[in-house]
Amino acid sequence: MSEHRFGEWVAVRRHGHVAELVLDRPKAMNAVSTEMGRRIGEATAALAADASVRVVVLTSTHERAFCVGADLKERNSFTDADLGRQRPHARAAYTGVLELPMPTIAAVHGFALGGGFELALSCDVIVADATAVVGLPEVSVGVIPGGGGTQLLPRRVGAARAAELIFTARRVPAEEARELGLVDRLVAEGEDRTEALALAARMAANSPVGLRAAKRALRLGHGLDLRTGLEVEDAAWRTVAFSGDRAEGVAAFNEKRTPDWPGE
Repeated sequence: MSEHRFGEWVAVRRHGHVAELVLDRPKAMNAVSTEMGRRIGEATAALAADASVRVVVLTSTHERAFCVGADLKERNSFTDADLGRQRPHARAAYTGVLELPMPTIAAVHGFALGGGFELALSCDVIVADATAVVGLPEVSVGVIPGGGGTQLLPRRVGAARAAELIFTARRVPAEEARELGLVDRLVAEGEDRTEALALAARMAANSPVGLRAAKRALRLGHGLDLRTGLEVEDAAWRTVAFSGDRAEGVAAFNEKRTPDWPGE
């Protein structure tokens, strides 16, 4: 396993074709400060440009928190001008995760609140352990979700359920979160990272061209009418159908061997 750090609080660890994007600001429960947001943006830009990465797993080093959201201690001293200057860096962090071209998995334990939950919502799959507590409590401190929460949450659970959760600002424990569809897999305490990395390894065994095309079709087609969605799917299919990965996949199937994906 290799590790590359982006500043003090963000790291990328490589496990073969799986990259682990690590939130590592334990003294602040991974609260996203201006600097941390900037570094998340840098890390996701580097990952997006790396063709050898097939799956990304977002994890936390803090024992009791995935991420508690924006750094409100930092913001307590902000002027309006300071907050405005911070906004591009915050947006770059959340959209950086959301727009990663390969499948992404969040490994959540403890608190995943506000921007922390929005980072998880920006991933394709959320694996949570039994200690997880999730929510978007922004209206309780005078703002609204600003990392994609008002758009991503209703796409997961529907408009009415999202409205109830956002307007009440309530925190949702792990079992209920699984029942409501706020997380996708619920595992035993302490097993979220292990399960997420294992799931990522299963995904990464598949065609890297196919994985990215499938994600593109899923993301771009969501919410479209069926006819338009099928056109999105067809366009994504064409990027794979004439690729080296498709030729290798068919050959490996017929030769009864594991594919050696060229990734192009």
